[in-house]
Amino acid sequence: MTMGTAKTEPNLGPHDRAAPRLSARLGPGAIVFMVVAAAAPLTVVAGVVPVGIAFGNGSAYPATYVLCTAILLLFSVGFTAMARHIPDAGAFYTYVRAGLGRPAGVGTAFLALVSYTSVQLAVYGFIGASLNTLSTDHGGPDLPWWIWAAAALGITGYLGYRNIELSGRVLGVLLIAEVLVVLVLSVVIAVQGGGDTGSLSTDSFSPTKLLSGAPGIAVIFAVAGYIGFESTAIFRDEARDPEKTIPLATYAALLLIGAFYAFAAWALVSAYGDANAAERAAQNPGTMLSDTATTFLGVFGGDLVQILLCTSLFAALLSFHNVLARYIFSLGSAGVLPRSWGSSHARHSSPHVASVIQSISVCLLVVLCAMASLDPVAEIFTWFAGVSAVGVIALMLLTSIAVIVYFRRRPDLVGPWHSLIAPGLGGLGLAVFLVLTVDNLPLLVGGSHPIAITVGLALVLSFLGGAALTLARTSVADDITKEV
Repeated sequence: MTMGTAKTEPNLGPHDRAAPRLSARLGPGAIVFMVVAAAAPLTVVAGVVPVGIAFGNGSAYPATYVLCTAILLLFSVGFTAMARHIPDAGAFYTYVRAGLGRPAGVGTAFLALVSYTSVQLAVYGFIGASLNTLSTDHGGPDLPWWIWAAAALGITGYLGYRNIELSGRVLGVLLIAEVLVVLVLSVVIAVQGGGDTGSLSTDSFSPTKLLSGAPGIAVIFAVAGYIGFESTAIFRDEARDPEKTIPLATYAALLLIGAFYAFAAWALVSAYGDANAAERAAQNPGTMLSDTATTFLGVFGGDLVQILLCTSLFAALLSFHNVLARYIFSLGSAGVLPRSWGSSHARHSSPHVASVIQSISVCLLVVLCAMASLDPVAEIFTWFAGVSAVGVIALMLLTSIAVIVYFRRRPDLVGPWHSLIAPGLGGLGLAVFLVLTVDNLPLLVGGSHPIAITVGLALVLSFLGGAALTLARTSVADDITKEV
């Protein structure tokens, strides 16, 4: 999940003022901290991991993180090489535009809008359910999930409207507590043992078990945990030595995120044993982690996980709101969307109009889900987090292709490992992921083929719509040079 930078605006091109330059103060450690903070790791461990265990490849789910980390490391070789030669502090759509042209670039931006909006909606469902569980477990009112979600939406919208720096500070403060509680729980499980026999999981990293169950579903949810790692490139303008700092920060963030998720998932499987983990996860994915914490750390541990889960979910909402507002701001500045959406607040220097537009759009989606009586975890969170992951896999595959095409036209810039071999292998892995995830979309949405087809069409049409708009109005895409 990405986190916006302080008062950063896009390079708007010849028809608008240039973006102010940012001070180059950040080293790789600071960038990694911000990226991992924005990932809201407790949200992934409490929400995504149980769903992956329940509906993916069961007790072998932790190995999926190892596989995804390996593929994304290969992807990052070309991605970071591109960052050295594209001066804009952007990510996916900036690089796709540079490699595949303006229509593909704007199509990628629209696909990113749909993908990030989907995962944001998923988190609103989960935070609504989690806040209500926290309330009822401690004698508070039992309210519909959407009321809690509306309260979170109001606070998020206010922070996004006022000043992104406040959001960044909130994300940083929450990170340490949520990482520590997951690590402590995982270590206690590793020391005490779990399951009926007290033994630890051996299936979790078994290559033969990796393809059991529904590996495509497992990949969908594993990839969801990495959404936003590419935001290391967004900090290019603020890095002390971007040519060294951005690659180092990207690799470090990937390795830390992958190791953390794999270890936590292994511990969660071990807590119930290889034979029982999937069954327990399927019973109630949303409470699996807090129940486990209560068992191994006592009532206080369970309560702490519940509280930190809610703050972690809120951090995720801030992150997605920020990046979506900046996508809308950039597209408005370039004239792809209404230009008024690309204006900044005179006092707060925030993308205030884009922030309001983003809040209104997700509010409408929450209302529609409430009217449809969708379950906030089993349907809203599971379905829309999965949809987002499919979109992000497609975004990374497009970027891999763009990297290869870009360096084929400039063979003197980098060697074959950075320009062809690594991005080619990463792209091949991502293509396999995409096929697996698309094939498993019906399972993701409760076995409904019509819903799966609708989801797939929405993602495809978002890309084609952006490309078609650019072809119809060729001048607007000339101004897009930065993502944030």
